[in-house]
Amino acid sequence: MRAINRHYTRVSDELTVDQRGLMLPARNHVVVLVSKLHKPTMRALAYARATRPDTLTALTVNVDDDETRALLAEWERHDLPVKLTVLESPFREVTTPIVDYVRTLRMKRPNDVVSVFIPEYVVGHWWEHVLHNQSALRLKTRLLFQPGVMVTSVPWQLASSQLRVESEAVFTATSLPRHGKGPAIYTDNAAESTTPPARPAEPDEPRVPSRS
Repeated sequence: MRAINRHYTRVSDELTVDQRGLMLPARNHVVVLVSKLHKPTMRALAYARATRPDTLTALTVNVDDDETRALLAEWERHDLPVKLTVLESPFREVTTPIVDYVRTLRMKRPNDVVSVFIPEYVVGHWWEHVLHNQSALRLKTRLLFQPGVMVTSVPWQLASSQLRVESEAVFTATSLPRHGKGPAIYTDNAAESTTPPARPAEPDEPRVPSRS
């Protein structure tokens, strides 16, 4: 208990506002991560531009030459207003090149802030988490340890997430208590009232014949 109390005290002292007050960063440099040119990427670019940053960089990592050339060609075909920057990765690794790029950007401009926008899928099934967002999760974990770096997740809701929302809404609606009758108990067949059944009438006590 003493150790826990010392921990909370130490964290409280560390988070106390000092005399410098609220210091605004000199500039805001936004980096949008790009894996493919699809709807989540377009939404992330739109949201990043809406923040009106001082600089805006679309960033991708070259793990396959053919895919990178196809991405550059598609980027140019759509005539997007943001230039696509390509980082080389000889070991086909994505996280380290991006973290090094952001860290170098921060070292060159220590008074600025770097905001990283990461498109993410919102899924409705637990097993979909295994198939999606794994690279984004690893990258966010690394970037959160970098001072002066803000990480923004830009969600894109897949169809399965909408089905989950609708199913939860139906479940909530059917499980609400009925007005004036208290909660209902639902079985496989129909809803049954929780009102207790009427108590059966007790039989009359037998009469004991009196002795004459």
